[in-house]
Amino acid sequence: MPTTRNHGLVALGAIALAALLTVIGHLEVNDGLNPWSLTVSDFAVSDRGGVIDVAMVALAVAAAVLIPALRRVRRSRTGGELPLAAAAGGLLLAAVVPTNEPGLPMDTAAYLHRYASVVTFVALPVGGWLLARRDALPGTAPWLRALALVSLALAGAMIWSAYPGDRLLIGLAERLLILVEVGLLAVVATALVRRGPGSAGPADRPGHPGLTPARGA
Repeated sequence: MPTTRNHGLVALGAIALAALLTVIGHLEVNDGLNPWSLTVSDFAVSDRGGVIDVAMVALAVAAAVLIPALRRVRRSRTGGELPLAAAAGGLLLAAVVPTNEPGLPMDTAAYLHRYASVVTFVALPVGGWLLARRDALPGTAPWLRALALVSLALAGAMIWSAYPGDRLLIGLAERLLILVEVGLLAVVATALVRRGPGSAGPADRPGHPGLTPARGA
């Protein structure tokens, strides 16, 4: 059975791959696209099926592989699994369903892409906050709380930019938000790696109420 450490390593590898592909995707796009005023999705749709779409799938994998590892840590729900599952689903849907080309009216697919992205942006900080609250990964709570709060603040900046702000620096706000939320995933994955293959949660230790001692032992 894969250990929590292996799940963490897979997640870190997927995060690193996503970061590399995103950088490549920004370097290869049309020079006319402005990263400060256009979102990552705008860059992705200009290269449909390209490396940025693959990067979103890689991040979805990173979030998904953390779920069974977190369940294994305590042999019970830590509170962060459902938000991570929502984030993984949102990323996959956003990768499969593109937004509209910049400057064109939004269609059904574009709205679906937008709300899938919103689910992801909200779910990750919620998941991080719940993990910190349950102290599922000792030593990470201050980092997870800080990253969750910064994520929500940047999400608010994006909302302001998208509506009353006339999309002022929306690309910058979104990229900072993505960076912080990817950092949150990396903190969780790194904590799982540091647990080591022999680490056990409370439910794994002899004498814990979750285990029934064998009679006559």
